[in-house]
Amino acid sequence: MARIEPEELERLKTEVSAERLVEASGVSLRPAGKDLLGRCPFHEDREASLVITPTKNLWHCFSCQIGGGPIDWVMKTRSVSFRHAVEWLRQGTGELTATARDRRLPAPVQLDAGDAQLLDQSIRYYQERLKQTPEALAYLARRGLDDAELIERHRLGFADRTLGLRLPEKTRKAGHEIRSRLQKLGLLRESGHEHFNGSIVIPVIAPSGEITEVYGRKITEGLRPGTPYHLYLPGPHRGVWNESALESSPEIILCEALIDALTFWRAGYRNVTASYGIEGFTADHLAAFQRYGTRRVLIAYDRDEAGDRAAEKLAEKLIAEGLECYRIPFPKDMDANEYALKVQPATKSLGVAIRKAVWLGKGPAPAESPGQDVEHATTTIDIPLLAASAPTLIVTDAANLAAAPAAPSDTNPLADEVVVSYGERRYRVRGLAKNLSPETLKINLHIGCGEAYYVDTFDLYSARARHLYLVNAAKDLAVCEELVKADLGRLLLKLEALQQARIEAALKIEPAAPTMTEAERESALALLRDPQLLDRILADFDTCGLVGERTNKLVGYLGSIDFRVGAGGMNACGYGRLHACHSCPAGAESGFQFSIGKPRHEQPTVRRRPRHLGALVRPGRGLRRCAEVPDH
Repeated sequence: MARIEPEELERLKTEVSAERLVEASGVSLRPAGKDLLGRCPFHEDREASLVITPTKNLWHCFSCQIGGGPIDWVMKTRSVSFRHAVEWLRQGTGELTATARDRRLPAPVQLDAGDAQLLDQSIRYYQERLKQTPEALAYLARRGLDDAELIERHRLGFADRTLGLRLPEKTRKAGHEIRSRLQKLGLLRESGHEHFNGSIVIPVIAPSGEITEVYGRKITEGLRPGTPYHLYLPGPHRGVWNESALESSPEIILCEALIDALTFWRAGYRNVTASYGIEGFTADHLAAFQRYGTRRVLIAYDRDEAGDRAAEKLAEKLIAEGLECYRIPFPKDMDANEYALKVQPATKSLGVAIRKAVWLGKGPAPAESPGQDVEHATTTIDIPLLAASAPTLIVTDAANLAAAPAAPSDTNPLADEVVVSYGERRYRVRGLAKNLSPETLKINLHIGCGEAYYVDTFDLYSARARHLYLVNAAKDLAVCEELVKADLGRLLLKLEALQQARIEAALKIEPAAPTMTEAERESALALLRDPQLLDRILADFDTCGLVGERTNKLVGYLGSIDFRVGAGGMNACGYGRLHACHSCPAGAESGFQFSIGKPRHEQPTVRRRPRHLGALVRPGRGLRRCAEVPDH
C-alpha cells in the first residue's frame, strides 16, 4: 500500500479547521476564553465537556478522554479508517452531515456501466492515482520508465487501495452489486481488498480499445514470504500487449515481462511485445504473429537458467510455425531492464544487444541480420510532463545507431559561437561572450534536425522563456518536448562552465612589471650614493617614532628591503649572524655593498643562543663597508 506523505498529513492537520468539522457535525460551540466548548456527540453529555482549541486546531473530550485533530474527528464521527479519513479530507468534504456512515466520496466508476466500461473506468482511476502518488512515480524512475509519453500511451496506473474506499458501503444494495461485479472482473478479492493493491498497473489493450488483461507489479520490496510481486487478472491470459507493433514491423522483440517490454519501448524500439512470464506465450500471441505476417522473433527473455530453457522451448515451437527465431543475449543473470539501467545510454546498449542476437534455428542463419527492421521512431504527440517525473536524456533519433554520437561534440568552445550536437539535433549558440554576469545567460540559440530548424534569442536562466523555446522547437522539429527539455538542461550546464571561464579570464589582472623613468632612476641612485644615507634612514626612523639601538634599526631595515639575501641565519653553534653581501636595488653598477658580522672561524665561541635581533651583530662592530669596494 502506498504510504501517505508526511507533508500531506501535516497540511491536512493545519489547513482543515477542527472547529468547522465539529460544527458541521451538529455541535453548537460557545466561547470560553481562548477555547470553545460544546456537548460531546460520542456520549450523553450534559455539561459541555468537549473542548476545541482553535490556536492548536485540536479537540478533546474530558469525559470520553479522547481527542485529536481533524483526521481523528473524521475517523471517530464516520467510523472509517485512517486512510479513508485522509481521502475524505483531500476531497474537501469537510462539511460532514449528521449521518454517521454517509461516506459521500465520489465513486470513480458508474454503477450502471457494463463490464468492459467498468474495467476501463477502474484503470482510468488508477491512472489518476499514479500521477498523485510520488512513491509510485519514484519506482518508475528507478526502473527508467518515468516518461510521460510512455505512461500516457500505455495507460500505466497505480492501485493505492482507495478504489474500495470510494465505493458505496457493501451493506447497501448498490454497494453490494458494484463490489460483486468488480470481484467478478478480478479487481477485488472476496475479502473486499483490491487485487492489485500497492502495484503499478499495466493494462493490455486490444486494437479495439478493450482491456483484455491487467498486469500488476508490487513496488515495495521485502514483503512477507509468499507475497507475489507479479499479478494478473484471474483466469486465462487474453490479448497481446502493443499489438499495433506487429502490424507495422515484420520483426518483433518478445520479452518475458511487461517491464522489460516497456524498457525497449522507452529506448525507442517500438516493435516489442511481451509474454506473460516464461510460460506465458499464449495462442493469442501465435495467432497475432500469423495474422500480421511476422517473419522474425527476437526472444529477449531473462538471461538465467529458466529464461534460457524457456527461450529454447519457445524457439522450437515458433520455428515449427515457419518463423525465424533469435535470442537477444544479456549478461548472465540479467534482464532487459537491468541491462538498460546499467549500460547507458539504453538506446545504444539495447541496439547492440539486438544486433548481436544469436540464431536459434538449425543450419546457417539467414543472410539478413537482426535489427534491420527495427522500428525506432519518435512521437509527435504533445503530452504534458508529470510533475514528479524527471526525464532522462536518451538518444531517440535515427535508426542508424552507430551514427549517433555517445557524447556531445563541440566546435570552438571558447569562440563566439558554440556548437553542440545531441544525436541528430544540432545546437548553435551565439552571444555567449556578451554575458559577463553569472546572473544572466542571454543567447541566440539555433536548433536544427535534418532540414527542420528553430531559432530564438532568450535568457536561458528564465524558466518561462526556456519553456516557450522548448515548446516551439519541439513543434517545429516534430520531436518530444521532454527530449528538447533534457537537451537544454545539458546545454545549460555546459554554457555555465564556459561562461564562468570567460568571466574569470576577463577579471584576471596580470601584475605589471614596475618601471622607472630616467629622472626617477637618477634620483634613486643619488640617494643610494649619498654618504649620509645611513643617517638619513635613522632620521626617518626617529620621525616615525621608532625607538631602539642604532645598529638594530639599520639591520632590521636592510633585512626588510633586500630581496636578494644570501645564505645566513643561525650557525651550527646557535650563534646568530648575517653573513651575506647586500646589494643595493640600483644594481651592481653602484658598487654599494655591506657585510655584517664575521665568518664563523673569526668569531669567538658562544655557548648561549641569542634571544633578539640585536644579537645578530656584535656590539661595537656595527656596519662596515666591504674592503672590496674602496670607493665607498
